[in-house]
Amino acid sequence: MTQGTPNSDNAQGDVPIQGGAAILAPITAFPNGVPAHAMVLIPLGPKGEEVHKDIVKGPVALQMEEVWKLLGFNGPAVQVQDAEGRPIAIGLEDLLGGLEKHWTESQDDLNRGRIYAQELMKYDRHAKAEAVLAKIVARGGDGEDWLGLGVAQLAQEKFEKAEATLRGAQNLMKDSPYPSLHLAKLHGAKKEKDKERAAVEHAIQIQSGNVDAWAYLYNFHKEQSDEATAIKKIEELGDAPVNAKTAAPYVALQSFFAGDDATRDKAIAFAKKGLDRSPNDPVALIVLSALYGQANKLDEVIKLLAPHEATMQQDVRLANNYFEALFQARDLNRITALLNKLATSPNREVKQFAIERSRAVSQMLAQQQAALAAAASDAK
Repeated sequence: MTQGTPNSDNAQGDVPIQGGAAILAPITAFPNGVPAHAMVLIPLGPKGEEVHKDIVKGPVALQMEEVWKLLGFNGPAVQVQDAEGRPIAIGLEDLLGGLEKHWTESQDDLNRGRIYAQELMKYDRHAKAEAVLAKIVARGGDGEDWLGLGVAQLAQEKFEKAEATLRGAQNLMKDSPYPSLHLAKLHGAKKEKDKERAAVEHAIQIQSGNVDAWAYLYNFHKEQSDEATAIKKIEELGDAPVNAKTAAPYVALQSFFAGDDATRDKAIAFAKKGLDRSPNDPVALIVLSALYGQANKLDEVIKLLAPHEATMQQDVRLANNYFEALFQARDLNRITALLNKLATSPNREVKQFAIERSRAVSQMLAQQQAALAAAASDAK
């Protein structure tokens, strides 16, 4: 499989990329060699037999559904993990079918239903997810189940049912801002602006450090007025005594300006304000270091993160930002010391990160040594 159209006149055997199309062609369509960016597809029949069909006659245009079928997938391929945690690909319909069977076999095992409903929601099968979650709630589900049911109903614009369900989730999850946030979305869909604002502000009252809630409130105010007014409203509420020690308002604000080179300095300024409020907040550190990295200010990244190596023992995102800055700066001594520390982390994700990066550094050094040896040999 490759992108573009075969060109037998191309001396390099290369196929020019033209858009996002995929083609299926017999190997004879590439007399000058298979393109370097191609993927070889060997279609098999039900019993492992080769499927020739029309491809022996030349290139065949395929719909993506046909590609998945030829690859042996029932529906689009999705990635899951096997019992040992290794990534594998499976057809979406086979995945959902297997999860449905697993749940049907034992509907008293609510966790089976939760896993099934989660995957249904992920792939926008909201009606089916609603049916599954309704059974879980009826069997004594918890606040998360009520919340999931309300979200599924909201996605289908069943506003009355969704509102009742989300208020039920709110009663069961008094310390979570998410039922209120979804109620805000519901009121927004119904054009009930006062109720929408009240709901999102209630979410912030519940958890002032919730970045999603502050981002939602910014968008709300921006839609009602303009960017400058929205920023002012966020800063005013962020300066209230109850919110004064959280970085969340400024972490939310920087996200709206971080993606554009022209506004990155503005994003950095907001990120700095957030970090000034909470100097050890991992999210604030991640955000500011990422912005410095985008601006190619490696020294600033290293200076910012160096005092927080202990925090990296528990946060792989912070460890990654620091490692990348050191790697680009070619500071091998610091890299070695960092990876040795991270390798002793009790956090499985951080430890795996250290192992993988250690291998990459070793390979790089080996390649450099081989290149130096080859250069020395040529010089002789």
